[in-house]
Amino acid sequence: MAEYTLNSAAVTHVRALIDARQYVLDSDWGEVQPDAAAQNAYLEGHPWSDYASWHLGLTVGASDETKARYAFVAGDFRRVHRSALIACVYRASEWRHKDVELAAHDLLQHLDRVSG
Repeated sequence: MAEYTLNSAAVTHVRALIDARQYVLDSDWGEVQPDAAAQNAYLEGHPWSDYASWHLGLTVGASDETKARYAFVAGDFRRVHRSALIACVYRASEWRHKDVELAAHDLLQHLDRVSG
């Protein structure tokens, strides 16, 4: 099983997007999460640091500037998705990545407070 560390820069980025009301409250994450083509398209127009800012987890041992380095995506590269945060909480909890789980949970609670 992979080991992850928390990507604090992504937590800050996602929180800022929530505060700016750049979120989707109702979506089917299985249908809207970025697939490989969407990730590649995003990387064609953005630096790796922007790509990283959407991922709450960093894979320990994976090289920077590779897709394998980044895990637990929180949105569709435009907006945060509530369903993505739920998926992050669930997956991180399932595999006992506590720092990522708690950060995703805190972001989900923040989103729910902001969206009222």
